[in-house]
Amino acid sequence: MDAKDFISKTVADNPVVLFMKGTAQFPQCGFSGRAIQILKSVGVKNLVTVNVLEDDEVRQAVKDFANWPTIPQLYIKGEFVGGSDIMQEMFQSGELQKIVEAPQG
Repeated sequence: MDAKDFISKTVADNPVVLFMKGTAQFPQCGFSGRAIQILKSVGVKNLVTVNVLEDDEVRQAVKDFANWPTIPQLYIKGEFVGGSDIMQEMFQSGELQKIVEAPQG
C-alpha cells in the first residue's frame, strides 16, 4: 500500500484522525501539542494519530492529499478540517465541539 492509499484508508476507517509530528503522548512540535490539547478539550475519545516523522513518504503525501502545506492535519468523519490554527478558531467558536459530537453516518 502506498502512502496515499494508507492516508485514504486511515481517514475513511476512523472517525477522528490527526496527522502530527510525534504522538499524542509525546508531541514533537508545539502545533501538534496544541492540536492534541484541543481534541482532548472537546472530549475526543477515539482519536487515531499518525506520526509523520516515522515515514517521510506519509509526511509528504498527507500534504499533497489535502493540498495543505503544514502538519498537523485533522480529519473528522473522512473530511479534512484543517491545521492547528483552524482547529483553534473552531474550538473557540464552538464549531469543533459540534462536529465532534455530531452523529456518525
